[in-house]
Amino acid sequence: MSILFTSESVSEGHPDKVCDNISDTILDMYLSKDKYARCAIETLATTNQVIIAGETSSSAPILANEIENSVRQAIRNIGYEQKGFNWQNVKIENYLHQQSADIALGVDKQGAGDQGIMFGYAKKEQNFATDYMPLPIYLSHRILQELSNIRKNNPHCGLGPDAKSQVTVEYQNRYQAISLPKIVVSTQHSEHLNIDDVKQLVNQALSSAIPEELIPTDDCLLINPTGRFVIGGPDGDAGLTGRKIIVDTYGGYAPHGGGAFSGKDPTKVDRSAAYMLRYLAKNIVAAGLAEECLLQISYAIGIAEPLSLYINTNHSSKIPEEDILAYIKKHIDLTPAGIISRLNLLRPIYSATSAYGHFGRTPQTNGEFSWEKLDLAKDLQNAF
Repeated sequence: MSILFTSESVSEGHPDKVCDNISDTILDMYLSKDKYARCAIETLATTNQVIIAGETSSSAPILANEIENSVRQAIRNIGYEQKGFNWQNVKIENYLHQQSADIALGVDKQGAGDQGIMFGYAKKEQNFATDYMPLPIYLSHRILQELSNIRKNNPHCGLGPDAKSQVTVEYQNRYQAISLPKIVVSTQHSEHLNIDDVKQLVNQALSSAIPEELIPTDDCLLINPTGRFVIGGPDGDAGLTGRKIIVDTYGGYAPHGGGAFSGKDPTKVDRSAAYMLRYLAKNIVAAGLAEECLLQISYAIGIAEPLSLYINTNHSSKIPEEDILAYIKKHIDLTPAGIISRLNLLRPIYSATSAYGHFGRTPQTNGEFSWEKLDLAKDLQNAF
């Protein structure tokens, strides 16, 4: 029996992703001046308006005009120079203020920045290299990344920054994808492009993003189903930081703890612990210990050690799951300080995570996506 599973992604120009980018850009500015800066930054964007709020703490002063300039540059980099949302004349209101002393008290003692649960996941697809990500979300991201490349490499092609994709995968079993029954792509475009022009550009992205044997027929494609998508971005729909947490993680294929990532410094375990569990799950699967791995962890505010740790390999583990947990508990420091140290998170590396997923990305030489490294896999193989 086959099963269908669907995931979606959104581009860097989607209004919520614009806000994630702004929040993480400001976070990176703080960390570049003080690696111990504390930030929890929220952004709202609507027609020609950006509102920033939240808490920060830093030994290095950050001037209001520096923040404003960084916001404008972030919007410019995404590509918004439209009448309803333009990096040059967007109104920016800044309501950032000092971090609560009560919260700082627990974090300064190396405890977790809040209570909560976090998940990490990795999966090995039988037929395709997806960097240990589920195929539906992996392809959804790839389609939009290719669309973005087309737009940026040819600024006069007529594509706008705002776009969404949705990919349905048919699985013969849990690990073997056999077809893509439906793909939906909606992309913002200029007035002069007609639907045939849009379809041609989208098909160009699809041919680059999707393995040849999975490229669907035209009747399986829904491209700009409404026929027109000229007004987009924050001018078409208000955006908020942290509203795309499923897009950010596993496309709904694995659970999410509920906490958003963007705008938060790594003392916030919503972010750092989710990164750590992805790192562990990915290395467990890469080491051949299981075909897939789901991890859950929980914390209490002000307490360094996690309260619980859970594993589920969906009966795919080659060794007892409790043995894997025992190894993690013995050899891996899961306190906030331990996570930050292992993944080297006190760096301005976060704006790159604000679109196309926090996971399934290539580690960079400057430290971005350090949680995607496979440097633990050999140790795991040797241990078992």
